[in-house]
Amino acid sequence: MPSEVILYILLFAAIIIFLALFFSFVPVGLWISAAAANVKVGIFNLIGMRLRRVTPTRVVTPLIKATKAGLDLNINKLEAHFLAGGNVDRVVNALIAAQRAEIPLGFERAAAIDLAGRDVLEAVQMSVNPKVIETPMISAIAKDGIELKAKARVTVRANIERLVGGAGEQTIIARVGEGIVTTIGSSVDHKDVLENPDLISQTVLDKGLDAGTAFEILSIDIADVDVGRNIGAQLQTDQAEADKRIAQAKAEERRAMAVAREQEMKAAVVEMRARVVEAEAEVPRAMAQAFREGNLGVMDYYNMQNVIADTQMRGSIATGGKTDPQSPEGK
Repeated sequence: MPSEVILYILLFAAIIIFLALFFSFVPVGLWISAAAANVKVGIFNLIGMRLRRVTPTRVVTPLIKATKAGLDLNINKLEAHFLAGGNVDRVVNALIAAQRAEIPLGFERAAAIDLAGRDVLEAVQMSVNPKVIETPMISAIAKDGIELKAKARVTVRANIERLVGGAGEQTIIARVGEGIVTTIGSSVDHKDVLENPDLISQTVLDKGLDAGTAFEILSIDIADVDVGRNIGAQLQTDQAEADKRIAQAKAEERRAMAVAREQEMKAAVVEMRARVVEAEAEVPRAMAQAFREGNLGVMDYYNMQNVIADTQMRGSIATGGKTDPQSPEGK
Protein backbone atom coordinates (compact mmCIF):
# COMPACT_ATOMS: atom_id res chain seq x y z
CA MET A 1 0.00 0.00 0.00
CA PRO A 2 2.69 2.58 0.77
CA SER A 3 4.40 1.80 -2.53
CA GLU A 4 1.16 2.51 -4.43
CA VAL A 5 0.81 5.86 -2.63
CA ILE A 6 4.35 6.80 -3.57
CA LEU A 7 3.60 5.78 -7.18
CA TYR A 8 0.49 7.99 -7.28
CA ILE A 9 2.41 10.87 -5.76
CA LEU A 10 5.15 10.54 -8.36
CA LEU A 11 2.58 10.29 -11.16
CA PHE A 12 0.75 13.36 -9.87
CA ALA A 13 4.02 15.30 -9.63
CA ALA A 14 4.94 14.25 -13.14
CA ILE A 15 1.58 15.47 -14.42
CA ILE A 16 2.00 18.78 -12.59
CA ILE A 17 5.47 19.25 -14.04
CA PHE A 18 4.23 18.36 -17.53
CA LEU A 19 1.35 20.81 -17.29
CA ALA A 20 3.65 23.52 -15.96
CA LEU A 21 6.09 23.00 -18.85
CA PHE A 22 3.23 22.81 -21.33
CA PHE A 23 1.60 26.05 -20.20
CA SER A 24 4.99 27.80 -20.01
CA PHE A 25 5.80 26.75 -23.57
CA VAL A 26 2.30 27.08 -25.02
CA PRO A 27 0.80 30.53 -24.32
CA VAL A 28 -2.69 29.30 -23.63
CA GLY A 29 -3.60 32.52 -21.85
CA LEU A 30 -2.58 34.56 -24.87
CA TRP A 31 -4.58 32.25 -27.11
CA ILE A 32 -7.66 32.72 -24.94
CA SER A 33 -7.15 36.52 -25.00
CA ALA A 34 -6.88 36.48 -28.80
CA ALA A 35 -9.98 34.35 -29.11
CA ALA A 36 -11.88 36.69 -26.80
CA ALA A 37 -10.83 39.64 -29.00
CA ASN A 38 -12.06 37.78 -32.09
CA VAL A 39 -8.51 37.42 -33.41
CA LYS A 40 -8.01 34.15 -35.25
CA VAL A 41 -4.74 32.71 -33.97
CA GLY A 42 -4.37 28.95 -33.76
CA ILE A 43 -2.76 27.26 -30.80
CA PHE A 44 -0.39 25.45 -33.12
CA ASN A 45 0.55 28.78 -34.68
CA LEU A 46 1.57 29.99 -31.22
CA ILE A 47 3.61 26.82 -30.70
CA GLY A 48 5.26 27.41 -34.06
CA MET A 49 6.23 30.91 -32.95
CA ARG A 50 7.95 29.42 -29.93
CA LEU A 51 9.84 27.03 -32.17
CA ARG A 52 10.82 29.90 -34.49
CA ARG A 53 12.15 31.86 -31.48
CA VAL A 54 9.43 34.47 -31.78
CA THR A 55 7.93 35.95 -28.63
CA PRO A 56 4.17 35.43 -29.17
CA THR A 57 3.26 38.38 -26.98
CA ARG A 58 5.26 40.77 -29.22
CA VAL A 59 3.14 39.74 -32.20
CA VAL A 60 -0.30 38.74 -30.89
CA THR A 61 -0.80 41.72 -28.57
CA PRO A 62 -0.21 44.31 -31.38
CA LEU A 63 -2.50 42.21 -33.61
CA ILE A 64 -5.26 42.38 -31.01
CA LYS A 65 -4.73 46.14 -30.75
CA ALA A 66 -4.89 46.57 -34.54
CA THR A 67 -8.03 44.42 -34.81
CA LYS A 68 -9.77 46.46 -32.15
CA ALA A 69 -8.78 49.63 -34.06
CA GLY A 70 -10.33 48.25 -37.23
CA LEU A 71 -7.09 47.47 -39.10
CA ASP A 72 -6.86 44.38 -41.25
CA LEU A 73 -3.39 42.95 -40.59
CA ASN A 74 -1.91 39.56 -41.27
CA ILE A 75 -0.19 37.74 -38.41
CA ASN A 76 2.37 36.30 -40.81
CA LYS A 77 3.45 39.81 -41.86
CA LEU A 78 3.75 40.88 -38.26
CA GLU A 79 5.84 37.84 -37.45
CA ALA A 80 8.05 38.41 -40.49
CA HIS A 81 8.61 42.02 -39.43
CA PHE A 82 9.55 40.86 -35.93
CA LEU A 83 12.02 38.33 -37.33
CA ALA A 84 13.53 41.10 -39.50
CA GLY A 85 14.36 43.08 -36.35
CA GLY A 86 11.48 45.54 -36.47
CA ASN A 87 9.33 46.89 -33.69
CA VAL A 88 5.86 45.46 -34.33
CA ASP A 89 4.14 47.40 -31.56
CA ARG A 90 5.52 50.75 -32.78
CA VAL A 91 4.45 50.02 -36.36
CA VAL A 92 0.92 49.11 -35.25
CA ASN A 93 0.69 52.25 -33.10
CA ALA A 94 1.81 54.32 -36.10
CA LEU A 95 -0.82 52.69 -38.32
CA ILE A 96 -3.53 53.41 -35.77
CA ALA A 97 -2.40 57.03 -35.41
CA ALA A 98 -2.29 57.45 -39.20
CA GLN A 99 -5.78 56.00 -39.51
CA ARG A 100 -7.14 58.40 -36.89
CA ALA A 101 -5.44 61.36 -38.61
CA GLU A 102 -6.60 60.19 -42.05
CA ILE A 103 -3.03 59.91 -43.29
CA PRO A 104 -2.56 57.29 -46.02
CA LEU A 105 -0.05 54.81 -44.59
CA GLY A 106 0.11 51.10 -45.38
CA PHE A 107 1.75 48.35 -43.38
CA GLU A 108 4.49 47.74 -45.96
CA ARG A 109 5.61 51.36 -45.96
CA ALA A 110 5.39 51.62 -42.18
CA ALA A 111 7.48 48.47 -41.82
CA ALA A 112 10.03 49.81 -44.32
CA ILE A 113 10.30 53.08 -42.40
CA ASP A 114 10.76 51.18 -39.15
CA LEU A 115 13.44 48.89 -40.61
CA ALA A 116 15.22 51.96 -42.04
CA GLY A 117 15.91 53.08 -38.48
CA ARG A 118 13.37 55.90 -38.29
CA ASP A 119 10.68 56.22 -35.66
CA VAL A 120 7.54 55.75 -37.75
CA LEU A 121 5.25 56.70 -34.88
CA GLU A 122 7.13 59.95 -34.35
CA ALA A 123 6.92 60.62 -38.09
CA VAL A 124 3.14 60.22 -38.05
CA GLN A 125 2.88 62.46 -35.00
CA MET A 126 5.09 65.03 -36.73
CA SER A 127 2.80 64.93 -39.75
CA VAL A 128 -0.09 65.89 -37.49
CA ASN A 129 1.84 68.22 -35.18
CA PRO A 130 4.71 69.97 -37.06
CA LYS A 131 8.08 70.22 -35.36
CA VAL A 132 10.16 73.36 -34.87
CA ILE A 133 13.90 73.05 -35.58
CA GLU A 134 16.10 75.84 -34.26
CA THR A 135 19.34 76.56 -36.09
CA PRO A 136 22.51 77.65 -34.31
CA MET A 137 23.74 81.24 -34.57
CA ILE A 138 24.94 81.67 -38.16
CA SER A 139 27.45 84.40 -39.08
CA ALA A 140 27.58 86.09 -42.48
CA ILE A 141 29.12 89.28 -43.88
CA ALA A 142 27.25 91.86 -45.95
CA LYS A 143 28.86 93.66 -48.88
CA ASP A 144 29.64 96.69 -46.70
CA GLY A 145 31.88 94.50 -44.52
CA ILE A 146 29.62 94.32 -41.45
CA GLU A 147 29.14 90.91 -39.85
CA LEU A 148 25.58 89.80 -39.00
CA LYS A 149 24.62 86.87 -36.79
CA ALA A 150 21.21 85.32 -37.38
CA LYS A 151 19.25 82.49 -35.79
CA ALA A 152 16.21 80.90 -37.45
CA ARG A 153 13.36 78.63 -36.40
CA VAL A 154 12.26 76.19 -39.09
CA THR A 155 8.81 74.63 -38.86
CA VAL A 156 8.79 71.27 -40.63
CA ARG A 157 6.30 68.50 -41.18
CA ALA A 158 7.29 64.89 -41.81
CA ASN A 159 6.82 63.66 -45.36
CA ILE A 160 5.76 60.02 -45.11
CA GLU A 161 6.51 59.36 -48.77
CA ARG A 162 10.15 60.43 -48.41
CA LEU A 163 10.98 59.03 -44.99
CA VAL A 164 12.83 56.11 -46.59
CA GLY A 165 15.96 57.52 -48.25
CA GLY A 166 15.23 61.15 -47.33
CA ALA A 167 17.74 63.40 -45.58
CA GLY A 168 17.29 64.26 -41.91
CA GLU A 169 17.21 67.36 -39.74
CA GLN A 170 20.92 68.11 -40.10
CA THR A 171 20.47 68.60 -43.84
CA ILE A 172 17.62 71.03 -43.23
CA ILE A 173 19.74 73.02 -40.77
CA ALA A 174 22.71 73.08 -43.17
CA ARG A 175 20.58 74.24 -46.12
CA VAL A 176 18.84 76.94 -44.09
CA GLY A 177 22.23 78.15 -42.86
CA GLU A 178 23.47 78.29 -46.45
CA GLY A 179 20.42 80.34 -47.45
CA ILE A 180 20.99 82.78 -44.59
CA VAL A 181 24.64 83.25 -45.55
CA THR A 182 23.68 83.79 -49.20
CA THR A 183 20.99 86.34 -48.38
CA ILE A 184 23.16 88.38 -46.03
CA GLY A 185 26.18 88.16 -48.33
CA SER A 186 24.20 89.50 -51.29
CA SER A 187 22.91 92.52 -49.33
CA VAL A 188 24.63 95.78 -50.23
CA ASP A 189 24.03 97.28 -46.78
CA HIS A 190 23.64 95.32 -43.56
CA LYS A 191 20.94 97.77 -42.48
CA ASP A 192 18.65 96.37 -45.18
CA VAL A 193 18.71 93.00 -43.45
CA LEU A 194 18.16 94.56 -40.04
CA GLU A 195 15.18 96.52 -41.32
CA ASN A 196 13.63 93.59 -43.21
CA PRO A 197 14.56 90.20 -41.68
CA ASP A 198 11.77 88.60 -43.71
CA LEU A 199 14.05 88.95 -46.75
CA ILE A 200 16.03 86.00 -45.37
CA SER A 201 12.91 83.90 -44.84
CA GLN A 202 11.55 84.63 -48.31
CA THR A 203 14.86 83.91 -50.03
CA VAL A 204 15.34 80.64 -48.18
CA LEU A 205 11.78 79.46 -48.84
CA ASP A 206 12.09 80.25 -52.55
CA LYS A 207 15.09 77.93 -52.84
CA GLY A 208 13.06 74.78 -52.10
CA LEU A 209 15.45 73.53 -49.45
CA ASP A 210 13.23 70.57 -48.48
CA ALA A 211 13.89 68.76 -51.77
CA GLY A 212 15.26 65.27 -51.15
CA THR A 213 14.61 65.43 -47.41
CA ALA A 214 12.15 63.57 -45.20
CA PHE A 215 10.45 66.83 -44.25
CA GLU A 216 8.33 69.58 -45.73
CA ILE A 217 9.29 73.09 -44.70
CA LEU A 218 6.20 75.05 -43.65
CA SER A 219 7.83 78.29 -42.53
CA ILE A 220 11.15 79.86 -41.65
CA ASP A 221 11.13 82.55 -38.98
CA ILE A 222 14.17 84.66 -38.08
CA ALA A 223 14.39 84.53 -34.29
CA ASP A 224 17.30 86.91 -33.77
CA VAL A 225 19.68 89.12 -35.78
CA ASP A 226 22.74 90.67 -34.11
CA VAL A 227 25.44 92.97 -35.48
CA GLY A 228 28.95 91.57 -35.17
CA ARG A 229 32.36 92.93 -36.05
CA ASN A 230 33.32 95.30 -38.86
CA ILE A 231 35.15 92.70 -40.90
CA GLY A 232 35.72 95.08 -43.82
CA ALA A 233 37.58 97.64 -41.68
CA GLN A 234 39.56 94.89 -40.02
CA LEU A 235 40.57 93.48 -43.39
CA GLN A 236 41.63 96.93 -44.59
CA THR A 237 43.66 97.43 -41.43
CA ASP A 238 45.35 94.08 -41.89
CA GLN A 239 46.03 94.90 -45.53
CA ALA A 240 47.54 98.27 -44.60
CA GLU A 241 49.72 96.61 -41.98
CA ALA A 242 50.85 94.04 -44.55
CA ASP A 243 51.63 96.80 -47.10
CA LYS A 244 53.61 98.65 -44.41
CA ARG A 245 55.68 95.58 -43.65
CA ILE A 246 56.31 95.01 -47.36
CA ALA A 247 57.43 98.65 -47.79
CA GLN A 248 59.73 98.36 -44.77
CA ALA A 249 61.22 95.17 -46.15
CA LYS A 250 61.84 96.79 -49.54
CA ALA A 251 63.41 99.86 -47.89
CA GLU A 252 65.67 97.62 -45.83
CA GLU A 253 66.61 95.77 -48.99
CA ARG A 254 67.50 99.04 -50.76
CA ARG A 255 69.54 100.20 -47.75
CA ALA A 256 71.43 96.92 -47.69
CA MET A 257 72.14 97.24 -51.42
CA ALA A 258 73.39 100.82 -50.94
CA VAL A 259 75.68 99.71 -48.11
CA ALA A 260 76.99 96.89 -50.29
CA ARG A 261 77.66 99.28 -53.18
CA GLU A 262 79.46 101.68 -50.81
CA GLN A 263 81.62 98.84 -49.54
CA GLU A 264 82.37 97.81 -53.10
CA MET A 265 83.38 101.41 -54.01
CA LYS A 266 85.65 101.65 -50.95
CA ALA A 267 87.26 98.38 -51.88
CA ALA A 268 87.75 99.64 -55.44
CA VAL A 269 89.36 102.90 -54.16
CA VAL A 270 91.70 100.95 -51.88
CA GLU A 271 92.66 98.69 -54.76
CA MET A 272 93.25 101.70 -57.01
CA ARG A 273 95.44 103.35 -54.38
CA ALA A 274 97.39 100.18 -54.00
CA ARG A 275 97.97 100.11 -57.73
CA VAL A 276 99.07 103.81 -57.67
CA VAL A 277 101.49 103.09 -54.85
CA GLU A 278 102.80 100.10 -56.77
CA ALA A 279 103.17 102.23 -59.89
CA GLU A 280 104.97 104.97 -57.91
CA ALA A 281 107.34 102.36 -56.57
CA GLU A 282 108.23 101.43 -60.13
CA VAL A 283 109.21 105.02 -61.03
CA PRO A 284 112.63 105.01 -59.24
CA ARG A 285 113.42 101.64 -60.79
CA ALA A 286 112.54 102.93 -64.22
CA MET A 287 114.68 106.02 -63.69
CA ALA A 288 117.61 103.93 -62.53
CA GLN A 289 117.19 101.71 -65.55
CA ALA A 290 117.10 104.78 -67.78
CA PHE A 291 120.33 106.10 -66.15
CA ARG A 292 122.05 102.80 -66.74
CA GLU A 293 120.97 102.62 -70.35
CA GLY A 294 121.84 106.24 -71.02
CA ASN A 295 118.29 107.26 -71.87
CA LEU A 296 118.15 109.81 -69.01
CA GLY A 297 120.86 112.36 -68.18
CA VAL A 298 121.64 114.31 -65.02
CA MET A 299 120.27 117.54 -66.44
CA ASP A 300 117.08 115.82 -67.44
CA TYR A 301 116.67 114.54 -63.89
CA TYR A 302 117.22 118.03 -62.43
CA ASN A 303 114.74 119.54 -64.85
CA MET A 304 112.17 116.91 -63.85
CA GLN A 305 112.76 117.68 -60.15
CA ASN A 306 112.29 121.39 -60.86
CA VAL A 307 109.00 120.65 -62.63
CA ILE A 308 107.82 118.53 -59.67
CA ALA A 309 108.79 121.22 -57.18
CA ASP A 310 107.05 123.88 -59.23
CA THR A 311 103.89 121.71 -59.44
CA GLN A 312 103.89 121.19 -55.65
CA MET A 313 104.32 124.89 -55.05
CA ARG A 314 101.42 125.75 -57.34
CA GLY A 315 99.29 123.11 -55.61
CA SER A 316 100.20 124.48 -52.17
CA ILE A 317 99.28 127.99 -53.27
CA ALA A 318 95.98 126.75 -54.69
CA THR A 319 95.05 124.90 -51.48
CA GLY A 320 96.08 127.68 -49.13
CA GLY A 321 99.17 125.92 -47.84
CA LYS A 322 97.37 122.64 -47.08
CA THR A 323 98.88 119.52 -48.48
CA ASP A 324 96.91 116.61 -49.89
CA PRO A 325 96.92 113.86 -47.27
CA GLN A 326 97.04 111.28 -50.04
CA SER A 327 100.17 112.83 -51.67
CA PRO A 328 103.65 111.59 -50.72
CA GLU A 329 104.34 114.90 -48.91
CA GLY A 330 101.11 114.78 -46.95
CA LYS A 331 101.56 111.27 -45.72
